[in-house]
Amino acid sequence: MTTSAPTTSLREAVPGLLRTLRRFGPHLRGQRAVIVGGSLALLMEVLLRLAEPWPLKFIIDTIVEPAGQPDAFGGSTTVLAVAAVAVVVLTGLRALASYLCTVAFALAGNRVVTQVRADLYAHLQRLSLGFHGRARAGDLLTRMTGDVGRLQEVTVTAALPLAGNAVTLVGMAAVMAWVDWQLALVAAATFPLFALSGVRMSRSITQVSRKQRQQEGELASVASEALGAMTVVQAYALEETLERRFAVNNDRSLRDGVKATRLSAGLERTTDVLVALATGLVLFLGARRVLSGHLTPGDLVLFVSYLKQAFRPMRDVAKYTGRLAKASASGERIIQLLDTEPEIRDRPGAREAPSFEGDIRFSGVTFAHEPGHPVLHDLDLHVGAGQRVGVVGASGAGKSTLMGLLLRLYEPSHGQVLIDGLDLRDLTLASVRRQVAIVLQDSVLFATTVRENIGHGSPGATDAEIEAAAVLANAHHFITALPDGYDTVIGERGATLSGGQRQRLAIARAAIRHAPIVVLDEAMTGLDGANEAEVGEALRRLTAGRTTFVIAHDLGAVRDADVVIALEDGRVVAQGPPGDVLDFGGRLISRRSTRADGRARRQPSAAARRPRIRDAGAR
Repeated sequence: MTTSAPTTSLREAVPGLLRTLRRFGPHLRGQRAVIVGGSLALLMEVLLRLAEPWPLKFIIDTIVEPAGQPDAFGGSTTVLAVAAVAVVVLTGLRALASYLCTVAFALAGNRVVTQVRADLYAHLQRLSLGFHGRARAGDLLTRMTGDVGRLQEVTVTAALPLAGNAVTLVGMAAVMAWVDWQLALVAAATFPLFALSGVRMSRSITQVSRKQRQQEGELASVASEALGAMTVVQAYALEETLERRFAVNNDRSLRDGVKATRLSAGLERTTDVLVALATGLVLFLGARRVLSGHLTPGDLVLFVSYLKQAFRPMRDVAKYTGRLAKASASGERIIQLLDTEPEIRDRPGAREAPSFEGDIRFSGVTFAHEPGHPVLHDLDLHVGAGQRVGVVGASGAGKSTLMGLLLRLYEPSHGQVLIDGLDLRDLTLASVRRQVAIVLQDSVLFATTVRENIGHGSPGATDAEIEAAAVLANAHHFITALPDGYDTVIGERGATLSGGQRQRLAIARAAIRHAPIVVLDEAMTGLDGANEAEVGEALRRLTAGRTTFVIAHDLGAVRDADVVIALEDGRVVAQGPPGDVLDFGGRLISRRSTRADGRARRQPSAAARRPRIRDAGAR
């Protein structure tokens, strides 16, 4: 996976956040009413925050300052009571406005992020196998959960306070200039110091935050890889090796996290010192102006109160720089993934496939995973409707790639794949794949109920249809013996079932599709005698009357095929009835080509000189 260039300063992080907002604009528009309501609450909070210091100014100027004068306290109790009530009312109303503002923006942000996560998951489902072969699953999971969660967190804990304080800063600056423009200029003179320290330190914070985010993706990839291969890890005693590998990435993430925290804390403390410097300067000069009669004591208190609140955005920038940097990195990583175009998708004008009969033709098909390294070479192949076809060949010969083209998991580099004379690229992906059922050697099941696992073959299937498919697959008996029958939740990837049981559930899932085309990819490999007999019987019932491809390295598994096709280096080197292609010892005995008159002729096969076609399991 490629990553975008690292952000080097907070100034660069902000455009990244703005790009993220623009990218998710359609979702934001759907929350327009909530956002407008939150904005009004934010404006009300700012106005009330501006009003909060005025009762104190009023008390100082009307009661405290003239306290030495005769009758200074006449009616003072009433004045104090009114001022006290005003403080309580203003603070209560501001708290209510702040609450409404926070809830509104949090609601809008959470709804948008939830939609973004759903879009991201759906997009990942549609990206091609080529993309998933290159990507690291742990990094993709980090983007879908961690990066999206980071945006969700920053929306409430950083962006909202910064927005509110920025509006407050504008309002307070205006009031301070109105109270005493000279003191306002003195306060403004300290802002360049904030800018210099903030830019210098935020650059380092942002760089470290970006690096830490990338390390977290690496860490998730390492953990996901190990957890997904736990059988191999324990069988080969790789625990300590992988623990050391994980520890290296974990320590890097720790160092980056500590460094980012240390830099953020340093920036916050620097900001506190600068705020104290500015406040002291304003107090000194302001007190002199009070003594000279240019300001009232209440004005000075009001001014200092505003000054402290006006510097709050600066503190927040220091506090939230790391979060904003990570949010910018997360937004860019999400957008990068959403902008990845699926390599295989419906063409404009693609139509729904009709019900297939199952006549399949590969016409001049060439395919390469990597340019310049073809897996299949100018392959021509015709399979009649309802035929049972055995596909054999050594590892890497192109057997599974051939089936991937049939399912449109891959797209031919050249040539056509046709079903019933229709080019698959002219049909919608979903309508083609609905009519092909596949049973793999390593049957993938999901950590849900048996009923749902079978039902995945035909969403919306009834309980009766699910049980009928289980009966066909010789699975009904063992399912009913499970603790909760069809409602038993099985472990991830079917880990709580035996290999034969998993295979029979996979057959039931394929059977419920009622697909006219069936692909059996090493479906009998690794089963013991008893399970092989039951699975074999289920497979015969599943494939009866359907166009069936049987991919196998055990040539005995294709002896009941109508046609056997042998692949070698991405080419058909033999094709015909099992008796013509295989000898009684299970060896490949002929290579077929086509004469000018179109009739097949035999040629000696290089593979015939081998004792047996061998395939270690990789296809």
